[in-house]
Amino acid sequence: MALRRSLLLWYQHQGRELPWRNIDDPYAIWVSEIMLQQTQVKTVIPYYQRWLAQFPNIQTLATSDLQTVLKAWEGLGYYTRARNLYKTAQIILKDYRGIFPRELEKVVKLPGIGRTTAGGILSSAFNQPISILDGNVKRVLARLVALSDPPAKAIQFLWDVSDSLLDPDNPRDFNQGLMDLGATICTRSQPKCLLCPWLSHCQAYQQGKQNQLPMREDSSPLPHKKIGVAVIYNNAGEILIDRRPDKGLLGGLWEFPGGKIEENETVEECIKREILEEIAIDIEVGEHLITLDYAYTHFKVTLIVHLCRHVAGEPQAIECQEIRWTTLDEIDSFPFPKANSKIIEALRNNQP
Repeated sequence: MALRRSLLLWYQHQGRELPWRNIDDPYAIWVSEIMLQQTQVKTVIPYYQRWLAQFPNIQTLATSDLQTVLKAWEGLGYYTRARNLYKTAQIILKDYRGIFPRELEKVVKLPGIGRTTAGGILSSAFNQPISILDGNVKRVLARLVALSDPPAKAIQFLWDVSDSLLDPDNPRDFNQGLMDLGATICTRSQPKCLLCPWLSHCQAYQQGKQNQLPMREDSSPLPHKKIGVAVIYNNAGEILIDRRPDKGLLGGLWEFPGGKIEENETVEECIKREILEEIAIDIEVGEHLITLDYAYTHFKVTLIVHLCRHVAGEPQAIECQEIRWTTLDEIDSFPFPKANSKIIEALRNNQP
């Protein structure tokens, strides 16, 4: 098939040099595939290299402490991925004697691994003829066939196209080439069509629709939450932090306590109320430290942070897993979400 030949030839000469390429270690490839979910290559590379230095194999990861794993992931976002890596490593150690399974039906049952991630791992590590359909590939295929629907409404059709195009003799390079084509040539905006090996076959280009496709679904504005956050000091100069429940957004990470500002409530009132409800202590809310805007997948938040002083009561973990008094010198040993890391930076800059 001309499409297979032209893509493989293009990939041979134009494919990206990446640290997880030209290896056959399924563990290292699996780590790269998970890190690359929702994250750009240039961001992933240093994390990937540090991760393999710290957790060089499945057994090392499976027998580590979850807090150590989350700390290694700190700043990469979408922390469910790190928890799933950890959980899956433990399953592989227990059920498969530490050897990554080669069967698609077993791999897709592992936490955090869907069909396209499984295809990426098995085709890269073992050259198995299993197709993929990540975001880049959806865009390439949608333009190739001039898809008249948003990709989300034509998933099975796009899987069928990916299956039919896959080179059964060289699936590793074909899948890698397909991802590279989407990442470097068939980009979301201003695709470099004249450099594309599939130019003569691309229906979107022939119809002059390469900048209109793939079609996008209408999306609602993201909800916006305002959060009052407390940096609480005690008389010893220590700072109170709490650990979020393992399940849910940012599960298992540490944070400065606080909560949503209710209607007709001031920031100071919110912070005082939330700390009493969640930790059962009285505090004095002091000066404003920093305001941070942060966007998650399904909502946006504004964190309004105040310096506070512990007045009375013994802290209790009512709505969190654990509470600690710590110092700025020790705080870097705890895994925090990125926004909280900026609070820590502001605290250091605020020191006399």
